[in-house]
Amino acid sequence: MSPMRRRLVNLLEKLVDVQPNEVRALIWSTVYFFLVLTAYYILRPIRDEMGVAGGVENLAWLFTGTLVGMLLLHPFYTWLVGRLPRRTFIPLTYRFFIANLILFFFVFRWADAEQAVWVGRVFFIWTSVFNLFVVSVFWSFMADIYAPDQSKRLFGMVAVGGTVGAILGSGITSALAEIMGPVQLMLVSAVVLEIAVRASNGLDRNEDRLAETQQHEAGEENSAPAATPAAAPKGETKRRASVRGSLVIGGGVLEGISHVLKSPYLIGIAALMLFYTITSTFVYFQQAEITAEVFGDDSASRTQLFANIDLFVNILTLVTQLFLTGRIMKWFGVGIGLAFLPVVCILGFGILAAAPVLAALVVFQTIRRAANYAIQRPAREVLYTVLARTDKYKAKNFNDTFVYRLGDQVGAWSYTLIGWLGLGVAGLSLLMVPFSAVWLVLAFWLGKRYVDRKGEWDLNRSSRPALGPTGA
Repeated sequence: MSPMRRRLVNLLEKLVDVQPNEVRALIWSTVYFFLVLTAYYILRPIRDEMGVAGGVENLAWLFTGTLVGMLLLHPFYTWLVGRLPRRTFIPLTYRFFIANLILFFFVFRWADAEQAVWVGRVFFIWTSVFNLFVVSVFWSFMADIYAPDQSKRLFGMVAVGGTVGAILGSGITSALAEIMGPVQLMLVSAVVLEIAVRASNGLDRNEDRLAETQQHEAGEENSAPAATPAAAPKGETKRRASVRGSLVIGGGVLEGISHVLKSPYLIGIAALMLFYTITSTFVYFQQAEITAEVFGDDSASRTQLFANIDLFVNILTLVTQLFLTGRIMKWFGVGIGLAFLPVVCILGFGILAAAPVLAALVVFQTIRRAANYAIQRPAREVLYTVLARTDKYKAKNFNDTFVYRLGDQVGAWSYTLIGWLGLGVAGLSLLMVPFSAVWLVLAFWLGKRYVDRKGEWDLNRSSRPALGPTGA
């Protein structure tokens, strides 16, 4: 090992429990996520401003449009997963969105002021679809190549790359929005996303190194390691990993949906997603209302505030991921990781109910989003590592996209309906306190079910096919 690599390994070992053979894959994973979130966070403040410019009263309809977009795109994605190998359908998915960004660039340049409002609404919907798909594809890839024990050790560090990327993306928009203009930043995002495709290819080439550590750890856990496939010869383990990305997962277009509906575990994850998105939508609408009241027609100040919130969120997320995420998962388990965000929401909505002002909203929104990115998101992704490959890509994508936006839809129209009944920001926040308490109970239940499934995953390791189309 070269001196530079040894220093890098030593640094990573101080932050996270990483094995030497995992270093390259961990770096590629981190860089990959860094680029994906840089690309998205360049666009996020632009999307938020276009949502407000299109009229706060129209936000619910924009969320409806996003749900329709998910319904149209999900079957096409699962069709690709069922017919193309991983190393083909992942780049193809990202390049589809790159082509869309280039198209938006030209449409915005050609549109007049009135047309730009409508194009902005379409862009809001598109960005909301884009975000979930590119991030879901990333985490599906992670769940596919990292074993459950590896995911608990390393997903927190992988998420650090995303946080740094989000900070950079937010900073780019905050610094350049007035200089370059939002339209030109779309091309910057497209270039970053293309580099992310190259990083995904680099990670694919290093999957065999993760497999070596999985084999070594499995051998240590078994009293007779030679009796199990986990203790297969090193060369065979590398061969299996190297061809995994070339295998077609197979299955039907609606397989992800049917598997979710049949599995209490997957339904539980879907419900977890609904609780998160409904509460997120309530906070998002409250943010739109309060900022519209405070800033009026000052579009530039709103955009800058949104970018600054993103920046604060990601700084707090980064600190948490570096020093707390891995330790929480290792010491307290996945259940506690899942429960952290509901506790934050119980407290935050309670405070917002008592003081529905911009400062309280900004503090709550910052802590809530940081808690999701730094703790709950890595814990939620670990839940998928004990599932079959087809569920890691198809069922997970259904939960991450359609169910996510279904929660947005429920939250958006619930917020609008309750608002019509006369409840203001304070009353709406108060309703979310008991709702978040139910979410807390679900988080503990899912944590227990994960432990049970992890036990089954360990026991069945010897009989599970290493390369089958649905092998976990």
